[in-house]
Amino acid sequence: MKERVLVTGAAGFVGSNLTKHLLDRGYSVIGIDDLSAGTQENVADRVEFHRKDIRDPVIYPLFEGVDAVFHLAAKSCLTDCLDHPVEAASVNVLGTVNVLEAARKGGVHKFIYADTSAEYEGIDSFPTKEDKIRPIGVYAASKHGGAALCESYRALYGMNVTLLRYFNVYGPAQDWRRVVPPVMSAFIIRMLQGERPIIYGTGEKRRDFIYVDDVNDLHLLVLEDPRSNGKIFNAGTGTNYSINEVYALIEGILKTGLRPTYEPDLPGEAQITLADTSEAKALGWKPRISIREGLERSISYIGERVLKLKLKRAV
Repeated sequence: MKERVLVTGAAGFVGSNLTKHLLDRGYSVIGIDDLSAGTQENVADRVEFHRKDIRDPVIYPLFEGVDAVFHLAAKSCLTDCLDHPVEAASVNVLGTVNVLEAARKGGVHKFIYADTSAEYEGIDSFPTKEDKIRPIGVYAASKHGGAALCESYRALYGMNVTLLRYFNVYGPAQDWRRVVPPVMSAFIIRMLQGERPIIYGTGEKRRDFIYVDDVNDLHLLVLEDPRSNGKIFNAGTGTNYSINEVYALIEGILKTGLRPTYEPDLPGEAQITLADTSEAKALGWKPRISIREGLERSISYIGERVLKLKLKRAV
C-alpha cells in the first residue's frame, strides 16, 4: 500500500511542485490549501485536494492514516506580514499549532516544517549555520513561533519533527501575484512585456537563490532518510548573487535592452543571505540546477504559461 503524505499549502509555489514529485515517487498525496495565495490550476489531478483553512479544526480527520506531513502553508509575503502582523501571526503560529495537533491526533509518523532563512536576519556571519538564529521582522518572528511549537511537540509528545530553512526559492509557479512579487518573477514578467524591471534600493543586496527542484530533492531525502529525524537543515546553495547580478543574468538571456529603474528600498529585508549547506550535504544532497538553467526554465514557464506568449526562441 502506498504511503500517504499530506501537504499543506499544496496549491502554492513550493507545495504544488512538491506534490508532483511525491506522486512521481509513488506516494499517495493529500493536499490542503485555502487558495488565498495558491491557485487550483497548480494542483495536480491525482492529489486528493481539500480547500480548507489550516486554522480550522475541521481539517483533523484528513490526518487520520497519514504517514507524513509537509507543513508549507504560511503567510509569506514580507510586505504583507509587515502591514498585517496579526493575520501573519494567526496563520503562521495558530495555523501551525492546529496542524501539529491534527498530526498528533492522527498518529502521523513524521512532520516536516517549512521554516525560513529569515530566522537569520540578525546574524552577520556568513555562510550561516543552523545553530544560531535572530529573527527580527514580523514574518521571521511568526515563522519562528511555528518552529518553536514544532520543537515543543517533539519534546513533549515525542513527535518526529524535521525543520527545513528555505533560502530564496525560485522556479515555475512562483507567486508572481503578490503586491511585491519575488524578484526573479517580477523581472521576467516586466522584461517579457517590454517594461523596465524595478530594483528596490541599490541592487547590491545578495541572495542565496535555490531552484525549486533542488529543494524538492531535499524534501524527498528528508522524508525517506531517518538520519534527518529531529534535525534542522538549510535549503540553499551556498552561493549568492546581488539583485543587480540577477538582472544582468536575465538580460543576458532575453537581450531586451531594458535598463532597470531604482526605487526606494523595502523595509525589513536582510542585506545578505548565504546558507551553510554542510548538514544537508552530509545526507548526500547537493543542488543540481545552475542559476542560469533555473532562470531559463522560469522564463519559459512565465512566457508560455503566465503571459501566454509565443517565445521567438528557446531559452
